[in-house]
Amino acid sequence: MAGRRPLSEDAVMIRAASPVRLAELVATLSLVADLGMGRPMERVLRQTVITMRLADLAAAGEMIRAAAYYTSLLTWVGCAADTSELAELFGDETELYADSHDGDLGGASMAAFVVRHLGRGGSRLRRVGMVGKFLATAGRSVQQVMQSHCQGASELAGRLDLGDDVSLPLLQAFERWDGRGVPGLVGGDDLALVMRLVQLADNLEAFHHTAGVEGAVSVARERRGTQFDPGLVDCFLARPEVVLAGLDGIQAWDEVIALDPRLGRCLSDDQLDRALQAFADFADLKSPFRLGHSRGVATVASAAAERLGLPGEDVNLVRRAAWVHDIGMIGVPSAVWNETKPWSLAQQERARTHPYLTERMLARVPALAAVAKCAAQHHERLDGTGYPHGLTADALPMTSRLLAAADVYHALGEPRPYRSPVPAATEVLAAEVRAGRLDGEAVDAVLGAAGQSVRRPAANRTGLTARETEVLVYLARGLSNPQIAAALTVSRKTVSSHLEHIYAKLGVSTRTQAALFAMKHGLTDRPNIG
Repeated sequence: MAGRRPLSEDAVMIRAASPVRLAELVATLSLVADLGMGRPMERVLRQTVITMRLADLAAAGEMIRAAAYYTSLLTWVGCAADTSELAELFGDETELYADSHDGDLGGASMAAFVVRHLGRGGSRLRRVGMVGKFLATAGRSVQQVMQSHCQGASELAGRLDLGDDVSLPLLQAFERWDGRGVPGLVGGDDLALVMRLVQLADNLEAFHHTAGVEGAVSVARERRGTQFDPGLVDCFLARPEVVLAGLDGIQAWDEVIALDPRLGRCLSDDQLDRALQAFADFADLKSPFRLGHSRGVATVASAAAERLGLPGEDVNLVRRAAWVHDIGMIGVPSAVWNETKPWSLAQQERARTHPYLTERMLARVPALAAVAKCAAQHHERLDGTGYPHGLTADALPMTSRLLAAADVYHALGEPRPYRSPVPAATEVLAAEVRAGRLDGEAVDAVLGAAGQSVRRPAANRTGLTARETEVLVYLARGLSNPQIAAALTVSRKTVSSHLEHIYAKLGVSTRTQAALFAMKHGLTDRPNIG
């Protein structure tokens, strides 16, 4: 293990931040749902504001209000994450969700809706075959996908310790007041009041967004007693101006956090870790080929950080960033991730947005700002050829370099729709280092943490001796020759000799060029000495 390094700026920021609140974390998942379903950002947050206003009008008790709050934020998360089977049935799942509010979908109308969308984007022959199978099996495959989404959201609520008051209603997300929902096991008063509130709020938000108060009032009247609880509809129709007040102009995030029924409950470090692990698993659900990827990257990256002697806060930063680094994948249609042929330019551009989406989704939580920053840099490269921001070496700390190396290493060992696992991962990583894209020290640490042989001795990566590397680091930090000599307890003549060798080995002629080389190769991430 390398000598202990100083605390990074990002870890210092984490140490100074307030703890993460449960409401913030669950509200972040609602943004994941918005992106995954291709709906306007903060749609679920506005739905939650409506849910809480409806609960107030219905004189719901505090337990119902608390359960409705978290149920509303989580109801559509399963739909956003577990979409591979949905994409197989319907093509671009975001187009399906965009149409889902248009009609009163129950019984025969639901079947007709499904038939219209089955096999979109495929050949006519494939669509006919899928419709035939759907009719022959009474829609069992579609029902199974919908129930799977409910189960996924319910499980997530359990992992966030939200209790049965939230977990159980989430299983009823596609049920209806008239009993004609999916799976069609409950209706009327047997449908949880919490879910009845959320279902009405969901449609009120959607129709208010497209057709204003008049549209929201109209859909409530039309579906009273079919999709929606007539008692709750009457509460809404008595005071629609109260329920829908200011929705177009509210700061939805701030409003929802202020409504937190658990009064700002904060998460312990262990609770936060468990929650972020749940994020990891849900991100990986986006494609069956990536199951376990985020956890695997976290294991390797954090072990590599320990091998390099990073402080505990930085090790935790790398681990947490690895857990959430692919959460932005949920905002990209499953058809992109499951493509078996080379990506089109449009698909490539969609895929390349996912680190940016990761950063955007986590940006609202101040205590996760450093985690979001590190996570969003897992596709950046030292030479500036990465994405989403095209950062270069001087902007990429060792934490980000380790995450990038671990992500590449783990991905190479996993199957993808277009290839089998790559057997020569070490050779690929070595080539990336030689090309100046991945950091050699980070790669060596990742390979060592994964139990692979390190083929390039880290000390010889730059061609410099250990002492020459020390001199170069001091030079890059702006020390003069006398100051370097004093720090190393050597003569000025010895420092000058070292610098001549350094310039010759690196092929540079100025102090600035030498300093840029040191930053590009991560040498300035070494601990301060002297």
